[in-house]
Amino acid sequence: MQMSWTDVSTNFSKIWNTELWKTGDAQIHLSQVIIALALIVVGVIVIRWVGSRLVKRALKSAHASQNTIFAFRKLFSFLAYVLIVLIALPVAGIPITIFAVLGGALAIGVGFGAQNLLNNLISGMILIAERPIRIGDIVELENERGRIEEIGNRCVRIKRYDGVHVLVPNSYFLEQRVVNWTLVSTEIRSTVTVGVAYGSPIDKVRELMLEAASKHEKIVQELPIEVFFDDFGDNSLTFNLMFWTAVEAPMDIRRVQSDIRFKIDKLFAESNIVIAFPQRDVHLDTLKPLEIKMTKADA
Repeated sequence: MQMSWTDVSTNFSKIWNTELWKTGDAQIHLSQVIIALALIVVGVIVIRWVGSRLVKRALKSAHASQNTIFAFRKLFSFLAYVLIVLIALPVAGIPITIFAVLGGALAIGVGFGAQNLLNNLISGMILIAERPIRIGDIVELENERGRIEEIGNRCVRIKRYDGVHVLVPNSYFLEQRVVNWTLVSTEIRSTVTVGVAYGSPIDKVRELMLEAASKHEKIVQELPIEVFFDDFGDNSLTFNLMFWTAVEAPMDIRRVQSDIRFKIDKLFAESNIVIAFPQRDVHLDTLKPLEIKMTKADA
């Protein structure tokens, strides 16, 4: 026996209008829940698409930086998600005033189980608003140094020199000491230390060290390049070469320092200037014969 379209429509209507929950005057039907879920899914897709389009358009603008675009997209997504939820709840038959009842229980849950999560979420908003760190900045945390790739809702993703990614909670950047190498400027002062043997022509040493730094493309020539006679060491005369480097990647400083050392070694070798190494002079007292004793080892 085949069912007519009328019977199918009637059965579908019954299922569609099935009552799932009722309290007082409020009733929640299956149709309301499905529509609300569909609204949330479609809303999330549209928000992500619109956010992506806004970023692409903003990138074409010469007045928008990467960090400004990131902060705007985060703020837009957060407000849009909240709006979608506020629209979907009444559609599902759930009054917004229910949050007044659930507020106490939610506060207790947050107080006991979600302190760190809420702390990192609020810290992330503060980081985006105040911008003590930005995407692309080179930061140093204790013994680790790397470039910031993403500032998320819960943590900051940092790529170290060796390519390893480190996830750091947002609250760390507000509670701990963090060195931001490129917060104000990408120009960082570096030092290369060289020790030469006693008796070396120190004026020539200074000249060659300045020459090594003056021809490197990564060294900012507009800023002072200086050589300091640092100390009379135990085994050497110590000189410090100080210069400013335009840093674009975490390894730039080490590359420039290495290049300068190669150049200094070459220039010193051409000028017969010896780079000092640890050594000791041993003096024997020849005013009296050396006393020599022979002992018999036990069998």
